[in-house]
Amino acid sequence: MEAYAVNQSIAKQTSDSADDSQTQLDTLATLAEDVIRRCRAAGASEAEIGTSIDLGLNVSVRMGEVETIEHTRDRSFGVTVYFGKRKGSASTADLQPDSIGKTIEQACAIARYTEEDPYTGLADPARLARQFPDLDLWHPWQIAPEEAIRLGIEIEDAGRIEGISNSEGASVQAGESLSVYATSQGFTGKERGTRHMLSCALIAEDAAGMQRDYWYESVRSANDFPDAATIGRKAAERTLARRNARQLGTRDCPVLFAPEVARGLIGHLVSAVSGGALYRKASFLLDHMGKKILPDFVEIVERPQLRRGQNSAAFDAEGVATKDSDLIRGGVLQRYVLGSYSARKLGLQSTGNAGGIHNLVVSTGTGDFAAMLKRLGTGLVVTEVMGQGVSIITGDYSRGASGFWVENGQVAYPVEEITIAANLRDMFTSIVAIGADVDPRSHILTGSILVGRMTVAGS
Repeated sequence: MEAYAVNQSIAKQTSDSADDSQTQLDTLATLAEDVIRRCRAAGASEAEIGTSIDLGLNVSVRMGEVETIEHTRDRSFGVTVYFGKRKGSASTADLQPDSIGKTIEQACAIARYTEEDPYTGLADPARLARQFPDLDLWHPWQIAPEEAIRLGIEIEDAGRIEGISNSEGASVQAGESLSVYATSQGFTGKERGTRHMLSCALIAEDAAGMQRDYWYESVRSANDFPDAATIGRKAAERTLARRNARQLGTRDCPVLFAPEVARGLIGHLVSAVSGGALYRKASFLLDHMGKKILPDFVEIVERPQLRRGQNSAAFDAEGVATKDSDLIRGGVLQRYVLGSYSARKLGLQSTGNAGGIHNLVVSTGTGDFAAMLKRLGTGLVVTEVMGQGVSIITGDYSRGASGFWVENGQVAYPVEEITIAANLRDMFTSIVAIGADVDPRSHILTGSILVGRMTVAGS
């Protein structure tokens, strides 16, 4: 099917005129507020409720045949109560009155017998969200299983070009999420969002065996998907490019992290400046607020209320209002990443990051990926990393990797079964450039990152 026809079909299926999500949110909010009253009646000094409903369709096809069709409907209801500085939590997936009643009893029983913690409790009421702007996150995709099957087959067929010997299949996913967070402070926050995905994984053979790679697109609105066939073709191109991969001898060289891998480096930075690691004194960036940790040209800003952002929200997991905020300015760490508990432990205030970071926008240069290859000159491009060899405590970084060896700004050959190693502190300070080739599929929005020098070794 041509791109125009695919997009027209998607547009028709995303009509949400008949959805009852707002009614369901109101019902969840009424239930949460009633449970808070019951918790207070049971003796709790404070209480908070988190409840959600997740709906989805997941269809997978392989070699032109249907493999799975899965409809999901998951519910959760969590109760946390405070008896002074004693805390108890319990949860259930059953929203029937008897089940919720038992959940309240369990949470209260736990709280009565746990030890006091002077730092526990609800968020500062003055910091709670009061405005709830429309962040354009709700775009239901009412795709029928038969149409999802057809779309999956189209994606896979587009990727089964000459040189592709097998397929792990293509998948089509449509998802909706409704959630409510409420507290005994009178706060009730309602959120609804959609997330849809198309993906394809393919296999090619070479003299040494088989190579596998994949591609996917993740969007809030199905209207934002590219032509479905491009996903299969991208997966095929990436798979074929890995054929006849070599190992490398041990050397020190510059390393260019492709955008989908570069966001992991920023993720390590976030972990190192997050409250839990800091108050446990388990971070190599302990006591670094106000200090230079990246080159002057690096700016990182949290933008929690980006329209259609991958992790946009008007409030965090404790109801604290989110807002734009610098994380890095001029290479200097401006703040930590804190929820209320970790902030109290550190003698600071919440940064609206209970539950994690929201959209991070990393400043970029003007060069696309081809320009970044030229900037690299001769060195390694990393397109995949493996293993868990990252210590946030010491900053030591050692991971299995694959990618491409580059000579004079041109890809020379693929490489695999190598290890890249350095210390994150040194990697961050030796960043040479950040590309404009931003990967929009994540809440960490960064282009490729060029690190001046790392140790590369064959495994």
